[in-house]
Parts: sequence; C-alpha cells; structure tokens
Amino acid sequence: MTTQLQNLRREYQHAQLDLTTNTDPINQCEIWINEAIEAQMPDPTAMLLATANKKAEPSTRVVLLKGIENSQFIFYSHYQSHKGVEIAENPVVALNFFWPMLERQIMVKGQVAPISPALSDAYFELRPRASQIATYASHQSQIIDSREDLLKHCEKIAAEFQDKPIPRPKNWGGYAVSPTYIEFWQGRESRLHDRIAYTRIENTWNVKRLSP
Repeated sequence: MTTQLQNLRREYQHAQLDLTTNTDPINQCEIWINEAIEAQMPDPTAMLLATANKKAEPSTRVVLLKGIENSQFIFYSHYQSHKGVEIAENPVVALNFFWPMLERQIMVKGQVAPISPALSDAYFELRPRASQIATYASHQSQIIDSREDLLKHCEKIAAEFQDKPIPRPKNWGGYAVSPTYIEFWQGRESRLHDRIAYTRIENTWNVKRLSP
C-alpha cells in the first residue's frame, strides 16, 4: 500500500497565478468560487473547517459556505455541536477550499463569532422545509440510540408544525469568519506551485509570493 501511495502523482498544468498587484483577497475569493460554480465543480462551496478546543486539540469537518458578507465568510451550524463547543472555547479557526479539477485551493485563518439572530432567522426561513425539520429534530453531535429514533423524532416535529411555519431552533445559527490570513494556491508543473499570501495588518492587506 505504501509503495502504491508513493507512486501516485500527476502534473498540475491547468493555470498560473500572479496576484501580487491585487490588494483585495476577498474579491479574489469570490472570483475563484464563482469560477468553481461555473465549472460545475462538485460541491463548489464546500470548505474544510478546522477548530481547536481549549487544550489546542484540533478537529476538522467539511461545511458549506453560505455567504461572503462584509468581508466575512458565513456558515451555519448547531451551537452545541462539537464545532460549536470548540468555537466557544477557542474562536480562532481555519478554512480550506479545494477544487481538484481546477488545481486550486484557498486557505483562510481568522476569528469566528456568531452572527445576529435576525440574520440566522432570515436564512433559516429560506431553507427547504425538510431541512428545517431535520435541524429542529437533531441535537447535532449528541449520541442517539438509532436512526429509527431520529426519523421518528422528525415525524413528530413535522406533525407538531403541520401547516405552520417552523421557527429557527435557538441552538442553531450562523457564524462569521473574519479573515486575518488568506492564501491562494494554484498547482503548477514539477511541483513549482504558485502561492500568493495575504496577511491583514489592521485594515490593510499585505501581499507576498511564497515559495512552493
């Protein structure tokens, strides 16, 4: 298995990258995300979210980007989930977008905080009703006896709110990541990849090219 893994490789030749004259990394993030959508990448808004608890023990999972507002990256989750608990203990996170067919990734580091209840309410109202029911019924990351019990709970919630709007659960809502570091990676031939890094210093982005 090790030999097989060591021999797996491919050349990256899709594109090149030079952003050293671009002073707005948020705009560049939007450009790349839109290009991933237009290229019909699978789950183009999927991003790896890395958190760490108060002991600095890390964990990761994939979540979906649901907006870029006021230069912040927005996603939604249960506040009592594993990620929610770790965010409450340590509000520094990292994000990673990866589009293998475009040979690109974006790495983000920053501070995270809950968005306002009003904004969370507004997004929850847009969700499909089945998703609203599932969110209301699930106590994310908690142990359950069986999937059957979960489905029965969903049926109970659906009956309880039949013909009525489903309110946003108070333990669920949005988070906003305020980036302090954004790095763009474009795969290149011979592993001489392009890496452009932006570091925020107060209200100004400092841009540098990094060695691959």
